[in-house]
Amino acid sequence: MNRNEFVAALTISTLICGPAMSFELLPETINTASLDSIPTTETSSARPDNPDPATVQLQVLLDRAGASPGVIDGYFGENVSKAIAGFEAMNGLPSDGKLDPEVIARLNNNAPVVQSYNITAADTTGLVQSIPADYGEKARMDHLGYTSVAEKLSERFHMDIDLITTLNPQASFAAGETISVTMPGPPKTGKVKRIEANRRTAHLYAYGEDGTLLAVYPATIGSSETPAPSGKHKVKGVARMPTYVYNPKINFKQGDNRKILTIPSGPNGPVGTVWIDLSKPTYGIHGTSEPALIDKVGSHGCVRLANWDVEELAAMVEPGVSVEFVE
Repeated sequence: MNRNEFVAALTISTLICGPAMSFELLPETINTASLDSIPTTETSSARPDNPDPATVQLQVLLDRAGASPGVIDGYFGENVSKAIAGFEAMNGLPSDGKLDPEVIARLNNNAPVVQSYNITAADTTGLVQSIPADYGEKARMDHLGYTSVAEKLSERFHMDIDLITTLNPQASFAAGETISVTMPGPPKTGKVKRIEANRRTAHLYAYGEDGTLLAVYPATIGSSETPAPSGKHKVKGVARMPTYVYNPKINFKQGDNRKILTIPSGPNGPVGTVWIDLSKPTYGIHGTSEPALIDKVGSHGCVRLANWDVEELAAMVEPGVSVEFVE
């Protein structure tokens, strides 16, 4: 086969089979993506093969606005629609959860959503080799820390760990290395007067003293086996990096553990990095070791948020804040 025949054959093969390309997610494709390119209606129930740059941008902008989408992963799912509905409620718009021109126009897009970050020596400390599933084994550990620098930084920047590794395919996540991360912005501030845990929308709504909706968070609120409480309760206090006392006679049965165990603190602990204690005994609002499972897997009666969301909320509450559970 001569060169001309080879080129012709290659062209035909490309037209028939398509180019053999690997997916690469780039910061510039995210920062310059158009939110208008995101479908406003679901065209397929199948999850796309790769994260969508425009959806990453949308999730970051919603997070900056105080309408948390949960974990930023680049996939347009239920938590994104709910975050849009939360954003609409915060801005006095009909809360239909649809990405319409009015929502797009109101989202602040002044700063790039993906920026560079230099990994420090401190980022590589406090890690553990692995986290066992069994509570008895957890109780024998000193701290339930992150298992990698990638996991640690993914939580800091509200990212799914798959997204941070996809965005940095050549990274070893070592000190001194520069990587690309999403920038959700500083935590919301204010004084929360009232919290509403809405089972129907699977959202936690935080209201200010003047009734303004300050922040909205996707939440896991109990389960069919262990439902969350009903009615009104109050915040009793806030514990940061809490230990967790497992009592199978009061809480639930985990594995073969039949004794009371004290599970050490850490972001990968059963209640994450914060416990907001409620006046209803044994119930609270807390973090999680699995942010991607918020509103996907039930809780043992409590309200579960992503660690970064419950940390933000905890900074805005104090004892006496009203917490109401509604359908």
